[in-house]
Amino acid sequence: MLSLATQIYYGSFFMQNKDKTKKISKFLSLVLRHKPEVIGINLDKNGWVKVDELISKMNDYGKKIDKKTLAMVVANNDKKRFSFNSNKTKIRASQGHSINIDLAYQASKPPEILYHGTGQKSVSSIMATGINKRNRQHVHLSSDTITATKVGQRHGKVTILEIAAQEMFADGYEFYLSDNKVWLSDFVPTKYIKILHSNS
Repeated sequence: MLSLATQIYYGSFFMQNKDKTKKISKFLSLVLRHKPEVIGINLDKNGWVKVDELISKMNDYGKKIDKKTLAMVVANNDKKRFSFNSNKTKIRASQGHSINIDLAYQASKPPEILYHGTGQKSVSSIMATGINKRNRQHVHLSSDTITATKVGQRHGKVTILEIAAQEMFADGYEFYLSDNKVWLSDFVPTKYIKILHSNS
């Protein structure tokens, strides 16, 4: 059994690395989803940037990182927000962009039901006008209520909406499955939405 001092050391080391990983992940979200100009990188039309360029520009900006650390962040990110290409020479955000790029995902048939987690304050607007992508490229939908709840928690008290995805698909609406298994669509009309439950 490890001594108390050793346990404290490793616990502190783990927390420091977890905190560092979280900070890097947030910064990557900023430059790969929204503002690549912050560090002077250029995303290609599909959202990719060369790994060497990203690392160089981040280091120039004062965000110290190397390939090993970047790979750790990509592998351990809880929502799998980022992905490498096949030979790990390029990286991009899996979805969630507010800038205009083409992720080149192929349209796919969704499960019968998908879920959308949101804050209670948004429910009346959604039930009146549908789920809009707003400043993002797509509406994000989850295949299970646990993930939808985690997403909704970012917006306060959670309401889970049930989406009749296959019915939408049959009516001609397209769905895409991102690299990190988030379902994407352009818009969800109210006729396909049902309030599943709210967490007060």
